[in-house]
Amino acid sequence: MKALLKLSIISLIALFAFQPAKKPVNIFLIGDSTVADYTLDSGYLEKKFPLNGWGQVFQSFFRKDSLVKVKNIIHSDSVLIIDKAKGGRSTRTFFEEGRWAEVYKTLKKDDIVMMQFGHNDAAVDKPERYVNITGYKEYLRLYVNQTREKGAIPIIITPVNRNYPWKDGKLSNVHGEYPNAAKEVAKELNVKLIDLTQLSIDAFTVKGQAYVTSKYFMNFDKGLYPGYPDGQKDNTHFQKEGAIAVAQLVFSAMKKL
Repeated sequence: MKALLKLSIISLIALFAFQPAKKPVNIFLIGDSTVADYTLDSGYLEKKFPLNGWGQVFQSFFRKDSLVKVKNIIHSDSVLIIDKAKGGRSTRTFFEEGRWAEVYKTLKKDDIVMMQFGHNDAAVDKPERYVNITGYKEYLRLYVNQTREKGAIPIIITPVNRNYPWKDGKLSNVHGEYPNAAKEVAKELNVKLIDLTQLSIDAFTVKGQAYVTSKYFMNFDKGLYPGYPDGQKDNTHFQKEGAIAVAQLVFSAMKKL
């Protein structure tokens, strides 16, 4: 009897010890320069450093001990961030250039597609990338519906705010009706939504204009970095600290979806 019990215990231990590992969940990021991973570009350190998109630092949030916090949408013990965002792209140009097709053909069941567009869609002075509100909503619907076709999970993200306009110590929405349009599509199609526009406005306001200007955004004097010999004044794109702050907002929001 004791021998049988011992054998049963050994069998149970062996069963749990050799359980196959769960496949990692792929999180595809699609969007514009504020999401992009610039380390994927050749000559990054010489040409673009310290430029960071929030997607560039997103992988570090998905440690095994932190995955339990997003078990509401990720049913695996590992995550792989696949950042397909590209600078200058709107919902339309991302599709027209075949960038979405590349994501779509590799999507699998339970993968996640996080989409953040709006910066370039709203660029009415740049017709090569501009998309009006109607078109913007239609392309978001396309990405959502085709993601679902593959059994994957779409998450719409409103555009992260720029570092303006400030008034009386408070930051305001600079993206016009695009954040609301994204919210409307999310409601219409019952899609998970992260309102990064408002989250970033609130977080940047708490930190204060002086702090986020010098620490979060690409504003610095000449002679500091090889890629910017004349310095930089850029209130759209992030240095690493800003990218990490925004990625933290996105990850924290995922816990509540």
